[in-house]
Amino acid sequence: MHKQIKRVVIAGGGTAGWMTAAALAKTMGQVLDICLIESDEIGTVGVGEATIPPIIIFHRLLEINEQKFMAAMQATFKLGIAFENWRVPGETYIHSFGTSGTDHWTAGFQHFWLRGRERGLAGEYGEYCLELQAALAQRFAHLPQNGMNYAFHLDASRYAKYLRQFSEPFGARRIEGRIVEVRTDPDSGGIASLRLDSGQVVEGDLFVDCSGFRGLLIEQTLHAGYEDWTHWLPCDSAIAVQTKSVGDPLPYTRSIAREAGWQWRIPLQNRVGNGIVYCSRYLSDDEARQSLLANIEGEVLTEPRVIRFRAGRRLRHWVKNCVAIGLSSGFIEPLESTSIHLIQRGIIRMMQMFPQAGIAQPDIDEFNQQSKLECEQIRDFIVLHYHLTERVDTPFWRHCRGMEIPPTLAHRMRLFRETGRVFRVANELFAENSWIQVMLGQGIQPAQYHPVAGVMSDEELRAFLANIKSRVERTVAQLPGHRTYLGQYCDADANKA
Repeated sequence: MHKQIKRVVIAGGGTAGWMTAAALAKTMGQVLDICLIESDEIGTVGVGEATIPPIIIFHRLLEINEQKFMAAMQATFKLGIAFENWRVPGETYIHSFGTSGTDHWTAGFQHFWLRGRERGLAGEYGEYCLELQAALAQRFAHLPQNGMNYAFHLDASRYAKYLRQFSEPFGARRIEGRIVEVRTDPDSGGIASLRLDSGQVVEGDLFVDCSGFRGLLIEQTLHAGYEDWTHWLPCDSAIAVQTKSVGDPLPYTRSIAREAGWQWRIPLQNRVGNGIVYCSRYLSDDEARQSLLANIEGEVLTEPRVIRFRAGRRLRHWVKNCVAIGLSSGFIEPLESTSIHLIQRGIIRMMQMFPQAGIAQPDIDEFNQQSKLECEQIRDFIVLHYHLTERVDTPFWRHCRGMEIPPTLAHRMRLFRETGRVFRVANELFAENSWIQVMLGQGIQPAQYHPVAGVMSDEELRAFLANIKSRVERTVAQLPGHRTYLGQYCDADANKA
């Protein structure tokens, strides 16, 4: 007989733990006993400060007030990511959150743009995307009918604290302590209870592992297994540091390719999150630290710290009565700001399959299959950035350019190169325009376009493209500056006062 799930125990705090607590408490706090165990002694990774648009949906589900939230987080708006030096040194392109142009039911906008380029009628691909042009102009505003796709740059450590304050009124309880023993049920093999350093024993029916890279429950206790992806994603280290702002915050993240990895710059209202992601086989910690500190602006506010990771995913994200959320479920790397998104997706998937009447193996199998596909699709998109490069100036980039890639990614690249076509897999995070922007930005020029693009005369095509471009330009011209809009909408300094 299945055991009813009434007590949920979240092992670990940080972003993953408190996002889980917030979602469960807000939606099911009246019928579940929810407790979260965390220790003030154990620090969180707390690096991920950039998000992607699905976080807006998550906040709407929780009914979080965006203005108050952004002021408390010292947050800024994010319209995309600028990739500098990735194809070749000195060149930049932006992967924006918007769509480009107007699609036809038979073919995407890129086919009309490709014919326009061939005929000398089209500008750069990015000229037909509102979010990309707004990012370049450093402008932002909320538009009617969600007319501008955006996300946030936020303070990750503040985010966890904010969600704790949000969760507790809905019934989530925090228990201070370090987990020193995980006790399993001799009959089921699942987790029965957690013993803390204080001697307290916390029993539960469902356990959520938010213990970070170590996977205290899912791996160390239940041995879920790990699929290593370092042969495709060789970076294994990061150094993070914060600096004071020296200029207006950009409405996009900067990702700057370096000798053996890349550097991030994430602007908040009063400071900038900086870091370098690198492969320790090609760059020592000292060299990485020097490279990072030589390429930042403003007064350094924190001590640079090294973070180790191994790209890959847990073979099973749900084992028996334990679900892994966040870093305990795997880590792809922060290049496209997917870490918080994967936390969110894991939480929503768990809630959609919530086993109130008892744990059922078909739920576990479905959860693990969906998680596997999602991670693999994101993995392919990240690998694309590294492999599709013309850089041969360092051993690291020569390795990335020459490495074997997943067959699923090889097929997508070949399809776009030969036909200009991109198809989105069901429920995939990155839509067609994301793949197009990155593949064009990294240097693929499709060999042909769809015949429907040839139906228009040159005059019709010129007018079609010019109309889209001029609509984008008119809208951007009416937007206020990003800094001005932040000051009116969610000023962090006003919130402090």
